[in-house]
Amino acid sequence: QRCQGVERPERLRDAAHFDPGRHDRRAYLCGVDPSVLSPVRDAGALDLWDDTPEPDAASLEQAARAAEQAALDVPGVTQCQSAEASHTRRHVHMAATNGFAAGSRRTDHSLSATAISGTGTGMQRDWDHDSRIHRSDLRDAAAIGRRAGERAVAQQGAIRPPTGTWPVIYDERIAGSLIGHLNGAINGQAIARGQSWLLQALHQPVLPDSLTLTEDPHRTRVAGSRFWDGEGLATGRRDLVRDGVLMGWTLDLATGRKLGLPSTANAARSVGSPPAPSVSNLSLTPGHQTLADLMSAMGEGLYNTGMIGSTINPNTGDYSRGASGFWVRGGQISHPVHECTIA
Repeated sequence: QRCQGVERPERLRDAAHFDPGRHDRRAYLCGVDPSVLSPVRDAGALDLWDDTPEPDAASLEQAARAAEQAALDVPGVTQCQSAEASHTRRHVHMAATNGFAAGSRRTDHSLSATAISGTGTGMQRDWDHDSRIHRSDLRDAAAIGRRAGERAVAQQGAIRPPTGTWPVIYDERIAGSLIGHLNGAINGQAIARGQSWLLQALHQPVLPDSLTLTEDPHRTRVAGSRFWDGEGLATGRRDLVRDGVLMGWTLDLATGRKLGLPSTANAARSVGSPPAPSVSNLSLTPGHQTLADLMSAMGEGLYNTGMIGSTINPNTGDYSRGASGFWVRGGQISHPVHECTIA
């Protein structure tokens, strides 16, 4: 992470202000207050490493085959498109010219299955997936395959729903996409370019006043957790939206400088890319109604379980996405639907 060409505040350009007893000289020269660097250099407290023996290729194949067979055992499933099991272990060390240097390690276990029901033009496809830091937390392979098969069979006989203005329920598998669009609109890169439909929404209501959207990068056993961001800054819990009101942008050092604001310690990076703002571990105020309660209150409308494409205008927020799922009538699922657009 090079600091060449960075515009530094005047107090940091003037060497007379440098106190070697209070500051790290490298952080000082890079225009970063050393006090914002993470004091933590060991990520062990986040429990991101599985100490159990690493699974071999044969055991991964066995898990994938178990998921595949469970999907094929569901009546109505004609084939299993894919079943995958994977395991990774990674060690990452970062050293930056602002004086920060630390490393972390993480394991990942994942398992997925995609099943197909029907034949010819009547084929329907659906999936199930799970990914965990610790293998002991991973759902059973047979349960994943069976769920993928059941979902594919449930889509048999899907038709197009009626055109009109209807209430829509988003299934938990895809509901996060709505918050994803909001996150994209408050990302510092979009704000710095002036290309965001929330450009004028700072400290304005963007959600119902009963909802708070919180980022917590210090949750244990969760892949997005971290004590420091991609530039070595200390991370912490923060509200992106509080009681429906947008509290701030998502910034790294570069976008913060462009906007005249401090970084929110949200820099993320890969081994071969520069830092960019990104969020992790978001939670939204939970509701108190079950899916059945929501359907009962809706009466008639779309229960959306799958989406195609991600068309949303970054400047206006205009939304148009392909969808599939189930039509609800009288508060109950009536029949599967597909080839529709939510706009």
